[in-house]
Amino acid sequence: MNRPFKLLGLALLASGIAAAALAVPAPLSEQELTDKSDLVALVRVLSVTCTTITKDAQTGEDLPGYLAKLEVKEVKKGDVKPGESVLVTWRAVPKSIDGPWTVYYYPGEVVWTHLTKRSNGATYASTWLNAKSEIVTSPDSKELPTEPGETVTPPLQQKPPTPL
Repeated sequence: MNRPFKLLGLALLASGIAAAALAVPAPLSEQELTDKSDLVALVRVLSVTCTTITKDAQTGEDLPGYLAKLEVKEVKKGDVKPGESVLVTWRAVPKSIDGPWTVYYYPGEVVWTHLTKRSNGATYASTWLNAKSEIVTSPDSKELPTEPGETVTPPLQQKPPTPL
């Protein structure tokens, strides 16, 4: 009678350890994000381009790589000035993976973000999984390009007519 309970206990312990190993890392605090970032800024996403498609080794899924052009609106940290643009790269993750393992940028959104400069110095990457800390303006769509060379931009904003 005792043996089945021991086996059940071992099985539960093993599944708990396995679940912990697959857990999403904890988000960083605002201070930790700022300390680890080269650029903390309010940005508007001007465009997103699909740059590559790579096959995931484990799932066989085709995963796009992206390049977003961001217009800097305000700067809390970094050497970029308002009005300048920066480029951010990221890669999609397989749909079967749970959790926010990558940060996506969508055309038209205005968001506070935390970025680190990549080693080549030409592009940035999100500092951590919670790098986008405050969405000021939501995007009209979360559709991203699906083919290399394809670019998605936000819809043109209509300016109100000026009275005569």
